[in-house]
Amino acid sequence: MIGVGKIKQYSNVLDKPLSKGKQEVSLSAFAFLFSELVQYNQTQVDNIAELERRLEDAGYAVGARVLELLCHRDKGNRRETRLLGILSFVHSTVWKVLFGKVADSLEKGTEHEDEYMISEKELLVNRFISIPKDMGTFNCGAFVAGIVRGVLDSAGFPAVVTAHFVPMEGQQRPRTTILIKFAEEVLRREARLG
Repeated sequence: MIGVGKIKQYSNVLDKPLSKGKQEVSLSAFAFLFSELVQYNQTQVDNIAELERRLEDAGYAVGARVLELLCHRDKGNRRETRLLGILSFVHSTVWKVLFGKVADSLEKGTEHEDEYMISEKELLVNRFISIPKDMGTFNCGAFVAGIVRGVLDSAGFPAVVTAHFVPMEGQQRPRTTILIKFAEEVLRREARLG
């Protein structure tokens, strides 16, 4: 019979549960939209540093929203309060949601206590980008650095996050490293909790 089963009626769209269905985006659709984002911002700026800053700002908004969604969906509105916990969350959970896999590596800087690095052999945003000779140092990884900064900042871990190319022996394309330099207040708080 039609209509015999119980169907729960929701009075408000906010009361509906978040489904965890298949949430993949076509790679070609993402590549097209991202290239349009880069091209649009390229027409609005005069130099590479400004273009990377604009991409980072766009990524920041994405990162803040990703944190809210993942905390609400997966953690029952709980957030990480420890430094290693939030880094592990970004390295594994956030990366897996955004790129379909865990980041290649998470390392602590050897020279500075407040630096951590997330490395990716072939970062998705750099995969389909060909950089003209006159823009030699341009790194689309600035968008991902903005995402990471948005997640960390929204979680209460302010940091300066930048993307860098690191050449690898035997590889044509360099590895992308997201360098995270935490604010002094984060390290003081971690030492107090420690």
